[in-house]
Parts: sequence; structure tokens; C-alpha cells
Amino acid sequence: MAPDDLELLVTRVMPFGKHKGVVLADLPGNYLNWFAREGFPQGEIGRLLALMHEIDHNGLSELLAPLRQGVKR
Repeated sequence: MAPDDLELLVTRVMPFGKHKGVVLADLPGNYLNWFAREGFPQGEIGRLLALMHEIDHNGLSELLAPLRQGVKR
């Protein structure tokens, strides 16, 4: 995990698919689980989706709350 990855989770939006335009940290768990089963995409987006899956799967989503406070939506 790169130092800025957690911040990217609350700022980067899903660029494609069913949840296009949704902030990665707001993606539903079942969608993240689907990627975990079927395979994450290549590159940065895949790495971030895998990280968000781990955070969600382990019930650690509240770790992102302080980062969300500083984000304008």
C-alpha cells in the first residue's frame, strides 16, 4: 500500500461498470466481493479496489472517516 492510497479511496471514482462515478470508498461490499472472485483489473484501479475490498471485508471502513471529512463532494 502506498502512503496516499487511503486518501485515493475517498477521492477516486469508479471509472467504469455498474457503479461508474461512485467514490471507491462508497462501493458496495458485494461489488467488491465480485471483483475478488472474478479478478481485479490491472493497474492502479485494481490495486485500489483490492485495498478497499480488504478494508470492507475486515470491517475497517471507519478508518476512512477522518479522511472523508476533508473531502469536498
